[in-house]
Parts: sequence; C-alpha cells; structure tokens
Amino acid sequence: MYANSGYPELGVPPHWHYISLGLSDLHGDGRLHPKPGPGRPSGFGFELTFRLARERGETTPPTWPANVMQQLAKYVFHSGNTLMPGDHVSWHAPLDGGNGCITQILMGQDPQLPTSISTPHGDVSFVQIVGVTSEELQAAQHWNGLGVVNLLRTARGCGPWLVTDMRRMHSAMEDDPTIAEKIQCGIERDGSNTSGVSAKCWWVQITNDKSAERYREKRDDSDDDEDVKPIVKTERLSPCEQQDANVSDENSIRALSGLHLTFNLEAGSLLPLAIKGRVMHGRHFTFKSILSHSAVTIVAPSVTGTFVSKERPYVIQGPWLQVLLSEELSVKMAEEFQVLNTPDKIQLPKTFSWPEHNLVITIIND
Repeated sequence: MYANSGYPELGVPPHWHYISLGLSDLHGDGRLHPKPGPGRPSGFGFELTFRLARERGETTPPTWPANVMQQLAKYVFHSGNTLMPGDHVSWHAPLDGGNGCITQILMGQDPQLPTSISTPHGDVSFVQIVGVTSEELQAAQHWNGLGVVNLLRTARGCGPWLVTDMRRMHSAMEDDPTIAEKIQCGIERDGSNTSGVSAKCWWVQITNDKSAERYREKRDDSDDDEDVKPIVKTERLSPCEQQDANVSDENSIRALSGLHLTFNLEAGSLLPLAIKGRVMHGRHFTFKSILSHSAVTIVAPSVTGTFVSKERPYVIQGPWLQVLLSEELSVKMAEEFQVLNTPDKIQLPKTFSWPEHNLVITIIND
C-alpha cells in the first residue's frame, strides 16, 4: 500500500495505491507456479493494483481493498483464468462493505506502472481494479469493457488514473450524457465484445420418449470456493477458438434430439446480451459452468470451426455443448428475452419454450 499525492493539474486526486504480490512467480523454483522460460509469463503473468481516493485527513490506508484483491486472486488460482484489462466482475455489493453505489468491478491497465516488466522469473503486467456502478458494468457487458474504461478516464468520478471514489453516487452516464450517447452508439455499431461468462448452468436432453439425460457434474468438494464470486465476466475467446487436443476426438461428438437449458437468474439475465449483442451479430457466446467442467456455447450460423449444423443444432463433445441458433430463432428469442432486462419483475422459475426446435430454457433463482 502506497500513498500517492496525485496530480491535481491532471485531475488525479490524492489516493492510496495498492499492489498485490503473489499472482506472479516470486520464487522461480516451481513450488507454486510452473518454472517460466525467457519471455514467458511469470506465474499468471500479472499483479493486481487498485487506486482508492483518500479521505481528507486520512493517514492510514483502509484494509478492505486487500480483501477484494484476495477474493479476485482466489478466483484466479481456483479457476486458472487470468484477469485482463477490459474484463469485468459481478461483485453485487459495495466494495467497502458499506451502503454506496460502487458495487461492481471493471479491469483496466494501471496508468502509472509499466505496461509490462521483465523479471528473472518471467514477464509481469499490472491490471488495475476499477470500482464502478451497476449501470457502468451493464454498459461494459453490452458493449465492451475497454471502451467503457476509456470513457471513465474522461469522467469526473474516475479521471485519467481511474481512481475509485467510494463516495461517488451516480454513474458516469448520469453525470455526462455524452458518455451515455457514446456507449449507446458503440452498442449499436459493434454489438458486444463479451464472448463468455462463468455461470451456474446445466442441461437436460429432451428425447421423444420423454426420458432425459442430465449433465451437471458435481463440484469438487475439496475446493474451498465459498468466497469466490460466482460470475466473472471475461472477454476471452470461447472454446470455438481455444479447442484443445483432448476434445478433438470425433468419436466423442454426439448430437442431441432436443435440449432443456437451465440458468440461474444472474446468468439468465445475460441471455439478451448473448442473443442480441453476440449471436445476431454473427458471433458466439459461452456460459462456462462454475458447477462443473462443462460449457455451453451458443453460436450463429456464420461462426466457423464448430461441430453443429442445420441438421444437428445441438451437439456435445466431451463436456462441451454447442447450440446453433438460426437467424429466425434468434429474432424470436431476442424478443421474448426482453423481460430478462428487468429481472426483479420476473416470477421464477421462468420457462421459455420453442417446441418446433425442441428447445426449452428455464431461469431459476440464484
């Protein structure tokens, strides 16, 4: 933790600067991370930073940011997923445990530290935690995280160094209508850059004799994930671009005659984004289960490298399920999923059904 006097002439207020230690490789002997090679990432390849606005007269830095960092680090170690600028995290509570409006997280590039440094144990970058409102998180989900972060650099509440001010009561869009306009234009022009989320989801095969096959692997009880935040939004490639050798066996591919997908409310509330912001723009969207090693990827007809087709729209390969949506079905879904934009008004469980496609989706309580 460091005291930073800021740069008033640049609009940077005095603040506390927190830097994590341990996501990169501190030892280089393989005790915690694989031994790195030249030009390779050190450990996970990054450390977290956080900038918190200092209260007037404050002489001791608050310790709660360390807890936020610990929970994010726990997610990284638990899942193996790294965090990058542009990623976003659903926190769903004031970061400091109080009653404020800064309840979510975006990830940015630390503006003061080097983009990357080389150490004897590999390369390290610095990814900054940025506390944001729910409205700002939603904007990042429906457009893209880096775009929103860059706009926040121009906002009065964050500034060029993305300092988190827990006293901030309004979103950047409320304070500056031009920011809201730029975000809306970006959504309409680009769609969403969010290609996948970690989620609570599972599926059941629908067959003609009404029997069903459930796919919901048990989580490893040895994993202590009580404090891991349930969904971390990322902008990483889905399995469509990251197919590895152990799922490339053609013999493991199997088509399903029908499909019943189930999502918890938080994951289900992202279905409008998945359909309207991704599939209808010719892209794909992946729900990676936090309950198991399975994943569900929804794809548009124009996505290449898939193993689904018009004749076989629902196909599994190992723990990976792909769902192909026609343009006609995507339009129907986008219209019906509009109710998910106001999840507090939905009576759960909520089921959507398209019998002509042998497809059912149910949303349940978190």
